[in-house]
Amino acid sequence: MESSAEIIVVDNLSNGSTANVERWLGLQSFKLVRGDLKDPSGGWRECFRGIDVVFHFAANPEVRISVTSPRVYFDENVLATFNVLEACRRHGVPYLVFASSSTVYGEARVIPTPEDYHPLEPISVYGACKLACENLTISYSKLYGIKSLILRYANIIGPRSNHGVIIDFINKLKANPRKLEILGDGTQRKSYLHVNDYVNATLHTLKVFMKEDKDYDIYNIGSEDWVTVREIADIIVEEMGLENVEYTFQASNARWKRMARRREANATRHKQTQSNRVKTKMVF
Repeated sequence: MESSAEIIVVDNLSNGSTANVERWLGLQSFKLVRGDLKDPSGGWRECFRGIDVVFHFAANPEVRISVTSPRVYFDENVLATFNVLEACRRHGVPYLVFASSSTVYGEARVIPTPEDYHPLEPISVYGACKLACENLTISYSKLYGIKSLILRYANIIGPRSNHGVIIDFINKLKANPRKLEILGDGTQRKSYLHVNDYVNATLHTLKVFMKEDKDYDIYNIGSEDWVTVREIADIIVEEMGLENVEYTFQASNARWKRMARRREANATRHKQTQSNRVKTKMVF
């Protein structure tokens, strides 16, 4: 998608760095605002004035932490999303893109899982918070006319990633190159998507959505294949040039017990089509 856009990024930098956007900081069309979405009185709300599209990607992504710190997930996911929706309502933002997750499906009985699958029974606080945010978003679409695109993403990987199984394995092997602890039995399998494909799919799906006369819509964003945790471990061991690494498995570990063993979303609703150049003002 070719675009000419004025972009404003609101971030509290709790899980990132200005170095990640350093090459854009000097551009007139790019602005970084340090703000915490959990604070409803923060100055960040004024960034929503005159905005065409809000991309709400802010969240705490660590699923395992939600087992021990559920309040963190409520504040950083549900509360922050409510404040974003209120800012959209007060400033008349016409479009919102919300980053949801395939965790809302829980242990789905249909694999690959389509967007209209029910019942939605998340098995983690993270998944439950994402589902609550989806419902809040839908209600604001119906009540206040904010056209909302809800995207249920697969696992996203790529440069500068600082959480997830890949980073976990690399750090463990750096600490002990002879042994690797794997949470679960290693047979859990999930879909992964590179960050470049994630961006392209998001912008393409938004273009499709803007052409449709809908209050809201929901899409799965992911790949059509999958990989097991054991296969990920094998790849990392090989890429790090290690040999004779002993795998240990924690089949009853509380840190992973509420994570789905198999999660594959059906992501085949639309093929990419040619898009025209657009000029918009966006908040991320």
